[in-house]
Amino acid sequence: MRITFMTLVFCLALAVGTQATARDDPIQRVISDQLEAFMADDFDTAFTYASPNIKRLFGTPERFGRMVREGYPMVHRPDQVTMLEQQEMGGRVMQRVMIRDTTGRVHMLGYQMLETDEGWQINGVQLLRAPETGV
Repeated sequence: MRITFMTLVFCLALAVGTQATARDDPIQRVISDQLEAFMADDFDTAFTYASPNIKRLFGTPERFGRMVREGYPMVHRPDQVTMLEQQEMGGRVMQRVMIRDTTGRVHMLGYQMLETDEGWQINGVQLLRAPETGV
């Protein structure tokens, strides 16, 4: 019982710490804010976090929102989001994010971030292979 309680306390502290870090890091804040906009079906706001390339590609917030709903349902309605490591690659940053969807399935995503005159923006998201877990 004591071990279970301590494990629960540790997990809650880790989750709170991850959220605090996400609010402090400008890249993670952009991703978190866009996820919040998706969960509210506020595609106009979500579209503001996209890079100029993404905005040109989709043209309107409505088309962008449709792509997310149909192609990235775990991003549209995440159950749990955990920010992982960042890697710099040629002036861009790749932020790894682990998302658990509403069915409990875990997805690893790579957010390619681009620094623009408006600040950090999302220049693309790719599904990554989730780490294998075994017994």
